[in-house]
Amino acid sequence: MKPTRRIKVKNGIEYWYEETPYYDKEKKQIRHKSKYLGRNVDGQPVRMRSAPDEVKEKTKKKTASVKSSFDYGSIFVLQSIMEELNLDHYLEALLSPSEVSMIRALAFNRIIRPTAMKNVDSWYEGTSLALESPQINLTSQRVSELLCRLGESNIPDRFMSQLIEGTGTKNTLIYDITSLSSYSQLINLLEYGYNRDGESLPQINLSLILDKDKGIPVMYDIFPGSISDVSTLSGTLKKIKAHGIQNYVAVMDRGFFSLSNLRELMGNNISFIMAAKLQLNDLKHLLTEAQKDIDDVKYLHKFNKDPIFAKPITYNIDSVEVHGFVYYDPKLEQTEKQTLLSRLYDIREELLKVRLRKDSNPYVVFKEKAQGFGNFFDWHVIDNRFDVAIKQNAVAQRMNRMGKYILFYSGDFDWMKCLSLYRERDEIEKSFKALKNEIDILPLNTHSEKTTRGFIFIAFLSLIIRTRLINMMRDAEILDKYSVELLLLQLEKLRKITLADGQIFVTEMTKKQREILQALNMCA
Repeated sequence: MKPTRRIKVKNGIEYWYEETPYYDKEKKQIRHKSKYLGRNVDGQPVRMRSAPDEVKEKTKKKTASVKSSFDYGSIFVLQSIMEELNLDHYLEALLSPSEVSMIRALAFNRIIRPTAMKNVDSWYEGTSLALESPQINLTSQRVSELLCRLGESNIPDRFMSQLIEGTGTKNTLIYDITSLSSYSQLINLLEYGYNRDGESLPQINLSLILDKDKGIPVMYDIFPGSISDVSTLSGTLKKIKAHGIQNYVAVMDRGFFSLSNLRELMGNNISFIMAAKLQLNDLKHLLTEAQKDIDDVKYLHKFNKDPIFAKPITYNIDSVEVHGFVYYDPKLEQTEKQTLLSRLYDIREELLKVRLRKDSNPYVVFKEKAQGFGNFFDWHVIDNRFDVAIKQNAVAQRMNRMGKYILFYSGDFDWMKCLSLYRERDEIEKSFKALKNEIDILPLNTHSEKTTRGFIFIAFLSLIIRTRLINMMRDAEILDKYSVELLLLQLEKLRKITLADGQIFVTEMTKKQREILQALNMCA
C-alpha cells in the first residue's frame, strides 16, 4: 500500500508526516507507520534546522497567528452521507442535540480511526466536529451513560423504523447472522454457541438485514450466543412486518434452512430464496436423483461468463410444493476439490509429525489436529506416533457433491434471478467483515448488557455510513485506487484552521482531494 502525507498539529504548529499503511494480522485491521518530514511551510515540509533564515522568519510569523488546526475533509464526507440518508434527521427526532452530536462523533470515530471509548475525546478535539459542537462532553463516564441510555431504550428500533420508511425499503432483503465474542463476565446475552470466527469465547449473535436495492443495512437484532441461526428467522419475520415492510424477497443462506422455516415462509406468502442444508435423507435423495443427468446440455447456461448447469426440481412439504433449482458449477467443483485435498494433505503431514507424551490422550490430540476432518482418516497409534491414512471412500463421497447445491424459492424467479440474488449475499458478508475489522467491534469490551446494546447501535450507524461510502466509491470507479481508509487519510489533510483573531478558513485543496470529492459528487 502506498504511503500518504498528512499534517499533524502540535501546540498550534503544523508538521508534515508520511503515513504508510500496513495490515496488522493480529488486530485484523489497517494500521499506519508515521515518519516525520518537517514543518509545514506554504504547503511543503521543511526541516527547520537546515532552512534558510528568511524561511524560518516567515514560518515564525505565520505560526504565531495560527491557533488550531482540525481534520475537516474526512468529517465533511461522512457528514454529507449522513445528510443524504437523513440519518441526522432521524436521530434529531429521538434525541437531544448534544446526544446527537455525541453519537455522530462516536460513529465517525469507528470509521475514521477506531479507538477505545475512553480515548474518543482526544480524537474528537482534533476534528472539525469540535468546532461545530464544542459543548459536548465525551469523557468515558458520559459516553458510558449515553450507551446505557441507548441500550435500555427503544431508540434503536424507532431509528430503524424511520430509516426503513425513509429509504422506502420493500424489495429484496438479504438476511444473515454472525457472532460477536467477548471476555466480559457481566453481559447476560453472552453464551457459548457456534462461533463463526472459530474463537472459544462466549458470544452474542448479531443478525443484519441489508436492503439490496439501496445497498445499505437497514435493520439488526441481537440474540443470546447459544441461539442457532435457524431459530432466529421467525422472530425476524415478525419484526420486519412490524416495521411495515411488505412484498419483499428474503434471501438467506443454508444456516436458516429447516422445514419449519420453509412452512412459515410459505404459510405467510413471503417470497424467498434459500439454500438447502443437505442433512435430511429426502433432500440427499433429491440431490442424488438430480445428479444423474445434471450435466445434460439441456440444463447448460452461462453465469458471469462461466458455464453452469441448473435443473428445476420440486420438494413436497405437507402436500405443498416448494420449487427450486439444483446447480452444478464445474469451476466451483474444481476449486472445492483442490481445497479439500490440500487440507487433507496438510492434516496428514501434521499428524505424522506428532510425538505423543505418555500422559496425553491420543483421541483428544487427533481431534485437535484433525480440526473437523477426522471422518476422512483411519488412524491408530504405534509407539508414540500416529499411523494415519486418508479414507478413499469418504473423499469420493464428499467430492461427488462438490460444485452442486440446491436453492429453493417462492415467487416469480427463473434460475438466473435465483442465483443472482443469492450470490449478492456477498454484500452482507462484507458488512460483517467491516464490522469486525474496519469498524473494530471485536472483541466487545463493554461491561453490561445495556452498554453493549448501545455500542452495537453506534456500530450499526457507522456501518450504514461506511457501506454507503463504499457504494459511492464503486459507482465513481475509484475503488481500485483507494480503500476507505486510504481515501479518508487523504482527505484528513484538508484542514480547518482557526487564527488567533477568531477567523476560520479551510486549507487549499490538493489535486488528489479535488479528484476524490469530484468523483463522489461532493463539493467542500
